Amino acid sequence: MTPEIPALVAALPFPAVLIDGTERIEAANAAAAGLFGHDGTGRHYITVLRQPATLDIVEGVLRDGQPREARYLGSDGGRDTTWRAVAREVALEPRRIIVTFEDITAVEEAGQIRRDFVANVSHELRTPLTALLGFLETLQGPARDDPAARDRFLGIAAREARRMARLVDDLLSLSRVEAEERRRPTGRVDLAGLAASVAAALEPLASRSGCVLRLDLPGGETWVPGDPGQLRQVLTNLLENAIKYGGPDGIVEVALSSPEPQPGLRRLGVRLSVTDRGPGIAAHHVPRLTERFYRVDTHRSREVGGTGLGLAIVKHIVSRHRGRLRIESEIGKGSRFSVVLPVE
Repeated sequence: MTPEIPALVAALPFPAVLIDGTERIEAANAAAAGLFGHDGTGRHYITVLRQPATLDIVEGVLRDGQPREARYLGSDGGRDTTWRAVAREVALEPRRIIVTFEDITAVEEAGQIRRDFVANVSHELRTPLTALLGFLETLQGPARDDPAARDRFLGIAAREARRMARLVDDLLSLSRVEAEERRRPTGRVDLAGLAASVAAALEPLASRSGCVLRLDLPGGETWVPGDPGQLRQVLTNLLENAIKYGGPDGIVEVALSSPEPQPGLRRLGVRLSVTDRGPGIAAHHVPRLTERFYRVDTHRSREVGGTGLGLAIVKHIVSRHRGRLRIESEIGKGSRFSVVLPVE
């Protein structure tokens, strides 16, 4: 073997192994060694590649010289990875086969996210649609001449229709936010004034829920770069959640810090936090709260009109503003949702 061959394999930016005419690994690069845990040089390819699908494509190329591909499943620090393995014949004498591996983990994950999203949307819409159809059939039949039943069913149907409308609104909002996420806002927003405005708008909801809103805002204005509508949506979502899930006769606090160095941003920023004294959230739920349609208590969330998309929208808006979302919670002591935003 000439020294140029292993040098060429080593120069490839992705995992690659070269199999010689004796079906042994003639050369492998560092990326392949990282994938397999060793470079396998001098060993039979079966003992290195191992997975049946990958062995099959090598055997196929050995048989007829036609290129083939398969999936190769790996692991990276406890995280499962997926690779596209391609085996091709190399035009050298004696005959050789090169097997390359392309990391398609991100593509596979994106596909799974898309499938999960479609399944979740279908499920969320199916429930109210089924209820609506059932009530309409009842109104057209047995309840046609029953005013009391008709009024009750129409009320339920209206509630389910509003639920679907909220879901569609949140889906459209999430789509818009994701489309704009890479474009940083160019406007400026007074966060102190915005917090006071949102709290005033939600005061009737808080009163009906037996909740008290407390504001701890700095005197004067606190300006940050941002989209006024989106930041209003962030604060509205967080405050509504705190009021709805914070428990009856609770206290919800909205606090805004003065500009100060923020380690998470590595620059000057402000922290806007919404704190409730509700039942709290178990630690294993916290990392997943911003996933689409993830709910700690599905039944309760639907009862209070939640769509499961609010915190996903908040996460994307905060990301667009180059900020950070922090969630702290303890069972029996309540939760704090904090948004850290740069001031310049």
